[in-house]
Amino acid sequence: MSVSAAPAARTGRLPGVDGIWALIGADSVVFAILFASFMTERRHDPGLFESSRLSLHLDLGGIDTLILLTSSWTVALAIQALKRDQIQRMSRYLLAGALTGALFMVSKAIEYTAKIADGITPATNSFYMWYFTLTGIHLLHVLLGTGLLTFVWLGSRRGRYRSSTAAVPESVASFWHLVDYLWIVLFPLLYLMKAAG
Repeated sequence: MSVSAAPAARTGRLPGVDGIWALIGADSVVFAILFASFMTERRHDPGLFESSRLSLHLDLGGIDTLILLTSSWTVALAIQALKRDQIQRMSRYLLAGALTGALFMVSKAIEYTAKIADGITPATNSFYMWYFTLTGIHLLHVLLGTGLLTFVWLGSRRGRYRSSTAAVPESVASFWHLVDYLWIVLFPLLYLMKAAG
């Protein structure tokens, strides 16, 4: 009886190791505080925040969103392939996830370069202080996540992972989905939401 009950308990588990979920939870709380602080400061000077928001490159923000959604999708497909022990397919999907993560960083570098060329820095005003802070912290998450995806991709090419040893790839995938989720909040918060005057 206890032997047959074990697999059922296993299927109900969270993917990855427990520690990754503590990290995701703590990270989510920190970002929630940052988002709330941004919203509070925006209420104090809606005109400034709205005029600054309108200077952002909406198309690049939309492309960034598409890039990260695609990346998150390929990483989810990689984990599905791992569960079926389709290691070569997993490896290809992980590579796609890492490359799209790198593409996001290139897109953000283009956006930052254009802003700095226009004389816009974190010291320009409160909106841009928040813009560079929030997107910069998120960009560090993308850099870390892309590095982790590359690490797992290299491991998959060496045959390190199977469905029975999936904790590390699942943990990395869970972190990567957090990175995607944070951007899905950041994009409308910075680029789309009008500041009420």
